[in-house]
Amino acid sequence: MEPRSAKYAIGQVVRHRIFPFRGVIFDVDPEFANSEDWWLSIPVDVRPHKDQPFYHLLAENQESAYVAYVSEQNLLPDESGEPVAHPQAALLFDSFNGDHYTLRPRISH
Repeated sequence: MEPRSAKYAIGQVVRHRIFPFRGVIFDVDPEFANSEDWWLSIPVDVRPHKDQPFYHLLAENQESAYVAYVSEQNLLPDESGEPVAHPQAALLFDSFNGDHYTLRPRISH
């Protein structure tokens, strides 16, 4: 089966459909690409399907900032218009326009 195209883009601010966190996407896997142990640690009643895009987020909630790995089915666009406060966001992204960040230019030699 052919992997689906990603619904969300790098730099887009999203929120989790079930859990109270939001973040900015910094990478996308066309389908599940984490460990089987990670997969099995998710309760069966909320475990997402593997055959969909999974997103790497610079995530935050009221207590902390962290990196999250989230299935497409569990994401929604964040409509707050607020930037994320994740301390690593400034390392990867430049400007924020209300719902989307612009990636910093890559530095190469």
